[in-house]
Amino acid sequence: MSDFVKIESFIHKHHALSLATSDGDELSVCSLFYVYDKGCFVVASSEDTTHIKHVLKNKKVAGNILLETKEVGRIQGLQFRGIFEILNDKELKKLYYKRYPYALAMMAKLWKIEVNYFKLTDNRLGFGKKLIWQES
Repeated sequence: MSDFVKIESFIHKHHALSLATSDGDELSVCSLFYVYDKGCFVVASSEDTTHIKHVLKNKKVAGNILLETKEVGRIQGLQFRGIFEILNDKELKKLYYKRYPYALAMMAKLWKIEVNYFKLTDNRLGFGKKLIWQES
């Protein structure tokens, strides 16, 4: 199994990510529910949030997904970087609303994070083992 397939397998086992943004002066971190497909995360968020105000000025973002455990041998965590943009892909919208139907009732605005870098730490493969994927 390739490193990228292992990374995507980890992503599909979770549903929430932490997202870090900046407008150049101010930093922000938030948590978002997501679906993942076609190399990108799909998230819902209102334009009046700090993180959306940031990405309208600076589309570069970073984030993580974490398996919460106290057992050192089971530690897993994913870091990623990407570009945050409005979502126009109808199939990805359907995928998000299928998983989170209440977002449709709220008429949530959907966004995508086109990922260009992943680093998965997986201690199950050996202490501190890192799997890295980067867009070429």
